[in-house]
Amino acid sequence: MSTNIIAKKNISYKKRKSMAQAMIAVFLALGSIVMIVPFVWMVSTAFDNSAMFDIVFPPRFWPMELSLQPFRIAFTNVPMIRYIFNTLLVAVGTISASIFSAICAGYALSKIRFKGSSIVLVIALSTLMIPGEVTIVPRFFLFMRLGLVNSYLAFWLPAFAAVMGTFFTRQYMVSIPDSLRESARLDGAGEFRIALQIYMPLCGALIATLTVLQFLGVWNDFLWPMIILISPSRYTLQLGIAMFSMNQGGVGAISMPAIRMACTAVSIIPVLILYLFLQRFIVESIALSGVKQ
Repeated sequence: MSTNIIAKKNISYKKRKSMAQAMIAVFLALGSIVMIVPFVWMVSTAFDNSAMFDIVFPPRFWPMELSLQPFRIAFTNVPMIRYIFNTLLVAVGTISASIFSAICAGYALSKIRFKGSSIVLVIALSTLMIPGEVTIVPRFFLFMRLGLVNSYLAFWLPAFAAVMGTFFTRQYMVSIPDSLRESARLDGAGEFRIALQIYMPLCGALIATLTVLQFLGVWNDFLWPMIILISPSRYTLQLGIAMFSMNQGGVGAISMPAIRMACTAVSIIPVLILYLFLQRFIVESIALSGVKQ
């Protein structure tokens, strides 16, 4: 009798579990559709020659006149290659500076025992509660006094104080055994060398995750480039597309919907390429984040 009761309970539990999994799958599928639809519309409009002069509503998810003309006009009238190069230059410098400082600061806060380290971490994290819009005016006046307006140094120097990367690195390095540091110290290695040559190679998954996050932030940034950059030749991608969309570049064709969508579609390609190359490391960092070492 008891065996039958246990069997029925197991069957009931399996049914509830299957229903829960089915509901989660349906919810995730609906969420995926909501997120994918705008991208499909963007790509469809970018290849639709009939959407040159007006937005089609309701949206079409397949171009009526399939053509590469919007992309040809975009690359002819808008210096897309220049904007992409500028943005990559800003991104490489920003990512390098932020990861270098995050490794050094994260190592110091996690492995070097000094008085007040917890207070330093709390003070650093408290700066995250201040919106970036509040500090953007003082930052501009600071860089203006330093003569760095219209310079990419205005992007690279603040990256050395990337607090979120420092926090992630500190939490990640806490799980790495201290015995590695002690062995290196016995061999005569200094703290700087230990951080960069021993601990940094062990943080590959973390570095990949920080790279993607920083790259997305730089690639999609619009407000700070609009304030600090003056010369059109130094514009980043998002700023350049926006300026030409407002006809400030003297090109009327960019105001056409298909051209705008073509520029936007091109701007997404580097992000997708970077994620495809680093997704294995990102998944690894998520998996390891729940493992106690």
